[in-house]
This record gives sequence, C-alpha cells and structure tokens, in this order.
Amino acid sequence: MDDLPHILVVDDDRRIRQLLQTFLMENGFRISAAATAAEAREKMRIMAYDLVVLDIMMPGETGLSLTQSLRAERNGVPVLMLSALADPSDRIAGLETGSDDYLAKPFEPRELLLRIRGLLRRQEQGGRGRGEVSFGPYVFHLQRGELRRGEEPVRLTSREKEFLRVLAARAGIPVARGELAPEASEEGARSVDVQINRLRQKIEDDPSNPVHLQTVRGAGYVLHVD
Repeated sequence: MDDLPHILVVDDDRRIRQLLQTFLMENGFRISAAATAAEAREKMRIMAYDLVVLDIMMPGETGLSLTQSLRAERNGVPVLMLSALADPSDRIAGLETGSDDYLAKPFEPRELLLRIRGLLRRQEQGGRGRGEVSFGPYVFHLQRGELRRGEEPVRLTSREKEFLRVLAARAGIPVARGELAPEASEEGARSVDVQINRLRQKIEDDPSNPVHLQTVRGAGYVLHVD
C-alpha cells in the first residue's frame, strides 16, 4: 500500500467523498479524505500527497482559495478541481489560481481516472512541478499565461491565453468545443475554431498540418506536449 500513489479527496459532500474513496481505492490508489479546506490543510501539514482532488464550492474557505494559498507557499502538489459550475469562466478561474485540471460535475468516473493518471504521469516526468508545459520549441507557463519560443516571448491575446491554459492543463486529452466556447451555440463553436486557427498560426510550422494542436474528429481539440 505504501507504494501506491496517495490522493487527498476534499469535498464537503460525504456521499461524494465516500464514492470517490471507494472508486479510487478499487483502481489502485491510497486515499485520504477531508470535508473542509481547514481539515485538508491539517492533513497536508503532516503528510505529503501525490495529488489533491478538490471541490471548489465548500463552506468556509473555497477550493479556489486553498489552491491559491498552496501555490503561494510553493506547494506544487497537482490539484484536480471538481465543481458543479460548468461555465468556461469558472474553469479559467480555477486554472488561474494554480490548479492543474478542472472537471465539471457530474462527471464520468472513468474520465476522472484518466485525468488523475495523466496528472500523476506529468508530475513523474517533472513538467508540472515548474507550472510549465513544453511542446516542440515552445514553453507555456500556465499561471502567468506566458508562451515562449526559446528565449523569445510569443504574444498572445487574452482569449488565446485562456484557450491555451485549458488545453495545456488537459494535455493529451481532447477538449470539446463546448468547454472552450462561451456558450453552447453554433456561433460559439465557430468562434472556437477561429481562435484555434489563430493559435496554430503562432505555434505550428505548418498550421494546415498541425503537430502540437490537433483536431480530434467528434471530440474537439488536443494539445500534445513533450
């Protein structure tokens, strides 16, 4: 058991905590649980975790505030946020505070498992410990929204930064247009396609044949990182 990845589940809903504990233990993880941010802080004070699954909306201190303070303390533990808030602005807020990924409730347990395994794999490789992802000659810092090619900064619009944050946090996992669009409409989907094409102009040698930011038919877009 000591060799298994140790995950801290933080959620004020007892039923969800128990379901997550059972499901994740059955899939090869050690699990601890906390009902509040204060309880989570106490557990993290005495034990290091490989990953935190954290609800945003909790009484008292929110998951956003807890994540922000962890990053201010230079605690680089990967954080996967859970929330019933599905608006893109809420996902962006979660990523801006320093979370590594964001999953809207209700979610498929298998998707949660894929996200967790992806984050742990990236942590093992050392990429997210610096808050950065790299692809080809580019390095993107998730919190600052900074993209560099070697030593040269690449200028991004605010919308391009938002898109790249979401795609980088979900690196290797397809992101649906509806998760990037401000609203689930045909016009919103077209707007996403336009923004993706503009991003490709900045990060692809051949935007018509992308290597890093690819389309996944029927699923959306995926950013492939090193």
